[in-house]
Amino acid sequence: MIALLKYNAGNIQSVQNALTHLGYDSIVTDDKEELLAAEKVIIPGVGQAQSAMKYLAERELDKLILSLRQPVLGICLGLHLMCHWSDEGSVKCLGIFDAAVKKFPPFDKVPHMGWNNFSALKGTLFRGVTAGEDVYYVHSYYAEISDYTLAICDYVLPFSAAMHRDNFYAVQFHPEKSADTGSSILRNFLEL
Repeated sequence: MIALLKYNAGNIQSVQNALTHLGYDSIVTDDKEELLAAEKVIIPGVGQAQSAMKYLAERELDKLILSLRQPVLGICLGLHLMCHWSDEGSVKCLGIFDAAVKKFPPFDKVPHMGWNNFSALKGTLFRGVTAGEDVYYVHSYYAEISDYTLAICDYVLPFSAAMHRDNFYAVQFHPEKSADTGSSILRNFLEL
């Protein structure tokens, strides 16, 4: 069973629909036992870092996430929460990735919304995916490039489009809204 972490962030239904389309059953939960027992955990999200971290901390889910040993995928806000700090609400996050999340400077339209590509792809998450393929983004904050960066997107400035450390994976874009490319990336995660 795939567990989608419930933490008062949006877009969970879209991710669940994408999993169903790929032939996977999933549950939406913030129950610690269900999360620990899940084959994979996905932290989807459209929301705000400070309120999301507050929800996780109040339920001690922040500590639970760090203890997970199965593959975990953060999507959009999920990626931000896996970094050590977010300027969105000036909040300490989970610290899985040693990278800060910053607001885009106002040199172009913010939020970054729509189709854009990525480059410098590394790792099994991108098996069968070619640099330059388009995926769907919607965000005003970005994760810095770090040693954990698996893919880079350039919008206003280069940023981490995907990250990986141990059993933790994260993408800034929305694979559930990214057509065949997104489905391939989700399938690669689910087959880990």
